[in-house]
Amino acid sequence: MNEELVQNKVDARINIGWLFQLIASLAWVMSVFVYGSYELGDFLQLTAASAWTVSNIVQYFTDKKIL
Repeated sequence: MNEELVQNKVDARINIGWLFQLIASLAWVMSVFVYGSYELGDFLQLTAASAWTVSNIVQYFTDKKIL
């Protein structure tokens, strides 16, 4: 019984950590558009933020054993 409770707490922490990473990566993506400058550095920032967002989404589905 205790092991199940500990596992549920670990799962909740992982999910909260994933959620905050997803929020951060999406905010980074949105900041490129809010800033409004579209030079090479901005496209690199957008690429990095998009890759991080996709990575977070893939990780979520991998952890849930969907992928």
